[in-house]
Amino acid sequence: MLNKPVLAESLIVFVIVLFVHAVVWDRYSWCTIALAVQAFYVQFKWDRLLQLGGAVFQFRTAANSGLLPASMVIPLLGIVMKERCKSAGIVYFERFGIVVASTGMLVALFLSVIAVGITKPVPTNTCILTGVAGSIIIYTMKHSLTVSEVIEVLEVLLIFVYLSMILLYLLPRCFTPGEALLVLGGISFVLNQLIKRSLNVIEGRGDPIDFFLLVAVVGVVLLGLFFTVLFIFMDSGTWISSMFFHMMTAVLGLGVIMPWLYRLIQRNPLFWLLQFLFQTQTRVYLLVYWTFLAASACGVVFYQNAKRSSESKKHQASTITRKYFHFIVVATYVPGLIYDRQLLYVAAVLCLAVFIFLEYIRYFRIKPFGQTLRHLLCLFLDERDSGPLILTHIYLLLGMSLPVWLFPRSCAPKGTLSGAGALVPYAGVLAVGVGDTIASVFGSTMGEIKWPGTKKTFEGTMTAIFAQIIAVALILIFDSSVNLNSSYGWILASVSLVSLLEAYTTQIDNLLLPLYLQIMFMA
Repeated sequence: MLNKPVLAESLIVFVIVLFVHAVVWDRYSWCTIALAVQAFYVQFKWDRLLQLGGAVFQFRTAANSGLLPASMVIPLLGIVMKERCKSAGIVYFERFGIVVASTGMLVALFLSVIAVGITKPVPTNTCILTGVAGSIIIYTMKHSLTVSEVIEVLEVLLIFVYLSMILLYLLPRCFTPGEALLVLGGISFVLNQLIKRSLNVIEGRGDPIDFFLLVAVVGVVLLGLFFTVLFIFMDSGTWISSMFFHMMTAVLGLGVIMPWLYRLIQRNPLFWLLQFLFQTQTRVYLLVYWTFLAASACGVVFYQNAKRSSESKKHQASTITRKYFHFIVVATYVPGLIYDRQLLYVAAVLCLAVFIFLEYIRYFRIKPFGQTLRHLLCLFLDERDSGPLILTHIYLLLGMSLPVWLFPRSCAPKGTLSGAGALVPYAGVLAVGVGDTIASVFGSTMGEIKWPGTKKTFEGTMTAIFAQIIAVALILIFDSSVNLNSSYGWILASVSLVSLLEAYTTQIDNLLLPLYLQIMFMA
């Protein structure tokens, strides 16, 4: 049987699904509900496989499979995006939302079929549920998608299958099945979009910052795959291997990634980036301010490591110490959201590329900084970093950035959505920067009443909800573009449900919570 936290997590996800479809009800609602029901039952099978060690790959062991909450994210995101763009009359992005929803459903269904297929004995009832859900989804797709859209969905599924086989083998214990669905599904969709747009380049069409995101994500992933395969045959810790790493990075960057980006934006990428970053005086001030915050974050890392060196016993960073970085990230993102969201968009992409590149240096022990990074970052490890990669800081950046990157700018008149949708870019700040941080700090210091079956406390959750409401009030004061149109009840319900999900989920909350809050705000 599923334990109480998993049952509570599933109940919260079902409530969110019903809330969204109470506002947005169409033919895809039946598909989403059918997918949610079968994902709930398949969770039994995945959790049992993880406990018995019967899964095909090695997944993160300190958490449940997380299949239900992960399965709902991409379909719900596509559905609410479709509705927003439909109301704005933007047909292209309305169809794009349908493709996103269909892709998310098919990828989640594929992961469910894998679990059912490798479970012995074959679970008859779960097979029937999966078959019914699959039939509903395929029937709806048949009557909703054009031939080209069906091909696009199948392309993403094919990329997801191959990426899963490669990355889950190379990176054991880094993901749960649900986290793999979100991360690898997202990468698969980005790669397919980049290939599609590269083959259909029309001069002057498309925003350069969107192309910059696609090329950066695909570039760093391909770079990692290349060096992972290469260092199977070489010792990555030698000076010769390190020099080869830096040389090949320069070759791939200047010889592949830069020309690829040039083809998409029809101008020199480096000149475009420099012109973009220093276009206005406000951007210069923001860059100087962000540089100071980055130096402060590095100072915290060095100080904590110096503190560890001076103590005789083993020192590990406390929860409160790790939350310092959450405060720094909030201080980074809020001015960008208020004064220049496009600059924040590009800066977040650059920061993600730098974070992943530094993780490659640490993981492969590339000289001269690889061993130093290993020593500095091991202080901040927690139970979620059980694999060879350290991903929590990357997940924090993604959680804050995804609402900015996924904000449907083309479907937002005057750059903002109406009602609770105006808070979509702030979803990461509210869910992770404020809610998760306050819940962790107050829960660990003053919490006494624990939620059943978890270490999270009632006091921490209630304080998190209260803090997010205060944060929304401050956003209304300082950001004149936000107009909630009396949607305060929906905002309170959204914040409360996501805070309850934070209390019960064992998945990476930095990644999951902002996406659910964004979905609720966009609905």
